[in-house]
Amino acid sequence: MNHATPASVPLSPSPKKKFPLMLVPSALWFAIFLIIPILIVMSLSLLHKGSYGRIEFTLDFSNYARALEPVYLKIILRSLWLATYTTGLCLLLAYPLAYLMARSRPRTRKILLALVVVPFWTNFVIRIHALKLIIGETGLLNQILTELSIITRPLQMTDNAFGVGMGMVYNYLPFMVLPLFVALEKLDFTLLDAAYDLGASRLQSFFRVLFPLSMPGIVTGSLFVFIPAFGEFVIPDMLGGSQSMYVGNIITETFLKSRDWPFGSALSTFLVLLAMVAFMIVLSRENKTQGAKF
Repeated sequence: MNHATPASVPLSPSPKKKFPLMLVPSALWFAIFLIIPILIVMSLSLLHKGSYGRIEFTLDFSNYARALEPVYLKIILRSLWLATYTTGLCLLLAYPLAYLMARSRPRTRKILLALVVVPFWTNFVIRIHALKLIIGETGLLNQILTELSIITRPLQMTDNAFGVGMGMVYNYLPFMVLPLFVALEKLDFTLLDAAYDLGASRLQSFFRVLFPLSMPGIVTGSLFVFIPAFGEFVIPDMLGGSQSMYVGNIITETFLKSRDWPFGSALSTFLVLLAMVAFMIVLSRENKTQGAKF
């Protein structure tokens, strides 16, 4: 009687992996409202502007050369700096709040979470206008400080870089708080007690235990703040005045006023590429950090 050896038993073919049908709506949304518009913008950036804002379908690379001129490069770097310090300030302000929310009782946690989400119930432009009414030259804050004789003349907190920075942090702070809260809520805080028992100080416990474990929330929150802040144009327009010019304002004026769509598309392409580079750098550092843990 012949006994079949394991090598002689035919292996059943591995089942083919099928594309999940549940992902079709998301894939279509991603393609129609993100990939295709980006491709259209990149295509327009290679064309030539004709008379009266018309687009001539001739290949033209001068739009990118013009975008790298010192005047525009300075504006791009200024916008990059705006996004960077907005992200840093949001992180400094959001981390203690997210930590407090994660360590609070469930009832207090719900209240704090609701206070973070409540600003989203109001229109973005209305929130900016309300902030301007508070910190403006004739705003509520200057009136209170004048009545208390703390200042003799109103403080200039709008129509400058300070007002833009305050408006950016005010509006983008929730985008940093929520990812940090999600990351900190899942942590086992007994690890901090173990670090204290092993002789670590509070500062050492934070940088050696809490901060590395909350890195996914820091990375997500930083991306949620940095990428939209880099191309922001409403806040600089309302709080920065005519002297505060950022790449978002240049793109808006180029499309709507100058009607130079190829040049506006070139600037927008630079914006997309820089955001993608920042995303890839953060993602690669995160992968290296995760690999070092294992």
